[in-house]
Amino acid sequence: MGRKDRQLCCQMKLMVAVGVLIIFLPSWLFAPETYRELARFFMRRTGWKGGQAADVLFVNATIWTGDVRQPWAHSMAVANGRILSLGDSPEVLAIGRDTKIVDLEGKFVTPGFIDSHTHFISGGLQMDYVQLETVTSRADFTNRLKLATESVEKGKWIIGVNWNHESWGGELPEASWIDAPNHPVVACRVDGHMCVANSFALALADIHRGTVNPEGGTIVRDHKGDPTGALVDTALTRVVKCIPQPSVEERRSAYQKASELALSNGVTSVVDFGRITPGGPPEQPWDDLNDVYLWADSTGHMKVRVTAYYPLQIWSTVAAFVKQRGHDVSQWLRVGGVKAFADGSLGSQTALFHQAYADDESNFGLQVADPDWILETALSADEANLQIAVHAIGDAANDQVLSIFETVKSRNGPRDRRLRIEHAQHLSAKAPKRFGSENIIASMQPDHLRDDALIAAKRIREERAMQSSFLTKSLLSNGTVIALGSDWTVAPLEPLLGLQAATTRIPRGESRPWNSEELISIEAALKGYTWGSAYACFRDAQVGTLSPTKFADFVVLSDNLLTHHFSTTPSVLATYVAGERVYSVS
Repeated sequence: MGRKDRQLCCQMKLMVAVGVLIIFLPSWLFAPETYRELARFFMRRTGWKGGQAADVLFVNATIWTGDVRQPWAHSMAVANGRILSLGDSPEVLAIGRDTKIVDLEGKFVTPGFIDSHTHFISGGLQMDYVQLETVTSRADFTNRLKLATESVEKGKWIIGVNWNHESWGGELPEASWIDAPNHPVVACRVDGHMCVANSFALALADIHRGTVNPEGGTIVRDHKGDPTGALVDTALTRVVKCIPQPSVEERRSAYQKASELALSNGVTSVVDFGRITPGGPPEQPWDDLNDVYLWADSTGHMKVRVTAYYPLQIWSTVAAFVKQRGHDVSQWLRVGGVKAFADGSLGSQTALFHQAYADDESNFGLQVADPDWILETALSADEANLQIAVHAIGDAANDQVLSIFETVKSRNGPRDRRLRIEHAQHLSAKAPKRFGSENIIASMQPDHLRDDALIAAKRIREERAMQSSFLTKSLLSNGTVIALGSDWTVAPLEPLLGLQAATTRIPRGESRPWNSEELISIEAALKGYTWGSAYACFRDAQVGTLSPTKFADFVVLSDNLLTHHFSTTPSVLATYVAGERVYSVS
């Protein structure tokens, strides 16, 4: 090698060393524009052409990626809404002439939260209903609904939501509490499995002493046999059919309001189980696909990614749509599959158990749908390549659904199904192992524990509850994929509260964990709200971790969740979807 060649080689080595220095020096040493100029200097002097330039380069962050191949990073390069690369410092080769550099000031970043179970459009609609979650007395219950009748025209329906009779001692509300001469009134319990209707509404629905309980539902009656006004599960249908349906404009507005709420809480994707109630009209959620989601997708109004599920009763309609358009309508919208109900809820005493309720020894719960019908219909839906999800709360309901799923798999043969049980709240001793061995996804809502722990001892006795309730760690230990969510509006659309509940298990108003053996780590809970929820709806190739080629959906938080102990609740500082900031506190 000649002298000139050796000089050139030394110069190139020097330039490469400078480049490496730039790459690995902490980004906080430089202002973004200084960093950009240093990078350009390196590329000019070395003649390096580089690869695709980033649209945005996020620097100076503490990024928990959720990807085991690269768990942590301090920078992220994004182009066309997708992640180009992640590293310990900004990727020099991703900087182009027009690259925007965003300094995240050392803040903690996670993948965008994915709520695995919501009723998204109905949740948006309910934001305008009479809110009853803080009611603690009969008088307050009555007064809030009476006040709502004073500002609307005669004959208009008044709808209340989210009451919990345990908040005022356990007495079920009755029609007489909310009777109004000029208005039909209906108010739904927090779990959506029980409502109370006033006399006006009962008359419109033709519910009286002679009305027979529908299959899968109960008309609560007094000692004389007259309806009290309380209606359980499929019995709600008669009243629901009388309520005027919200207009297309109202439902579109509800989606947009729900989206703003979601983004403010760091939720970038949701699984929407629609306006689905036990025995409710299956056409309603399908109307929402056509009137709301397809409209929002085609007009650029979608801000939150949605995977939608529809009632098992209309599986053939869903299958025909998927055959024509595929599951993935766009990056924003996926038609996932179908959902059925096996039982009701603990709070309404309709969750199906092997043993009777402690406070009602004649009651084992309610079988909302015939298990033979669920099995036969699920077999047909599965053959049409639809994912199947079934609501199951009680231990008997969960065992029943596990057996149905085992039969579906054995009859229809192997494939990637990702069968889901929604809630999986109370399990028999062998159920966690069955979940794992059969690869059944447990779609759970940890925030429910904060209230249900307080009533579980009353409903099923403390010992039973401790052995069977919210067995998150047991499920994980058996290899089960956990997808976490809220069941909004049953619980707030706030993953940070769910993370707190999953990692502390402290009931509302208490100070000690409930069954601390089932506590899970914050990293496991984060995985449940990100990758687990993405996997559970077949979107893990697009979102769920911060990995190259995936969408740059992420959340900037006030605290590092892996070192935060939830003595206070962290806050969402900013939310990004496809690399664009869609929410910020400033």
